[in-house]
Amino acid sequence: MSNGGGRRRSSRRRAILAMVVIAALLCAALLAAIGSLNRDLYSASGFVRQYLDAIARRDTTSALQLPGVELTNQALEAAKLPRDLPTTLLRPDVLSELTDIHLIRETEDGAGTNTVIYGFRLDGKPESMTFNVAHTGTFAGVFNSWRFASSPLAVLQITVLHEASFTVNGLTLDTRAHAAADTPATFSNQASYLAFAPTSYSIAHTSTLLSAPVQRVPVTKSTAVAVSVDAEPNEAFISQVQTELNGFLDDCTTQQVLQPSNCPFGIEINDRIKNDPVWSIADYPVVALTAGATTFEMADTTGQAHIVVEVQSLFDGDVETRDEDVPFAVALSVTVKPDGSLAIQLH
Repeated sequence: MSNGGGRRRSSRRRAILAMVVIAALLCAALLAAIGSLNRDLYSASGFVRQYLDAIARRDTTSALQLPGVELTNQALEAAKLPRDLPTTLLRPDVLSELTDIHLIRETEDGAGTNTVIYGFRLDGKPESMTFNVAHTGTFAGVFNSWRFASSPLAVLQITVLHEASFTVNGLTLDTRAHAAADTPATFSNQASYLAFAPTSYSIAHTSTLLSAPVQRVPVTKSTAVAVSVDAEPNEAFISQVQTELNGFLDDCTTQQVLQPSNCPFGIEINDRIKNDPVWSIADYPVVALTAGATTFEMADTTGQAHIVVEVQSLFDGDVETRDEDVPFAVALSVTVKPDGSLAIQLH
């Protein structure tokens, strides 16, 4: 009986020892897993990677929900930027292609803050961005938690010269959309927008009469980025002004007088006029427009009118036909009216 009891006690000791070993192994594995997660997923670089991955898959909701992403009015004021900026660009369809995301470097700055640098490709072009994150403690008692010490969002400051609208990554916006209702119309306009970084913005202007070339603007810093969109008259605009000017000059030629009224050309003849003068345009002034302070301007541009008229000399009575070109110059200014039509003023 004593031998049987000893064997049972020995068996229980071995079972308890096995359980202790298994528990120790499980505890070690758990600690190793927690350590691995804190080094990777729950590290400062892992936190930034969550933000970048969200942008890469165009999940703007998840990106904006990460701690510290929201750019507060206080932060805007500190950067001397307007409060309550429009969030129009914080939408999935405006984001560019973000690929090849890889960690370049992570450094501890002390006092619980880290600097994280990631490389990536924006629309296929290599870029990088630096992020500042702060440790905020742990959750579940073991996993590190972080927040952006400074928001990764940027501010696009768009100035549209000689127009108000522009396109950004295919989205058309009007800089006057967030202006006060009683704001007077201006020749050039400006607006600021919250924007994701990193991303690449293609900014341009295309309309019936004006165009500005596409600018690729990679935004890889959480700062204000100023972009100027120079909307200039396109071929349709120039052609329309040329047609209007030619028509005006043609109307002037219908006046059978030496000095057509309100017209840029005329001639003085001191001899007797024998018949009605006949005018035509030999060379029309070629329209070229540049932007002025409030309108598009054409400086004095030369042309040639042509006159045919029979005159009699007051000196000897001889009769001759004056058949000659008469040079002239004309200037004008053009305004694009709200309905898209042109208002042309000759000078």
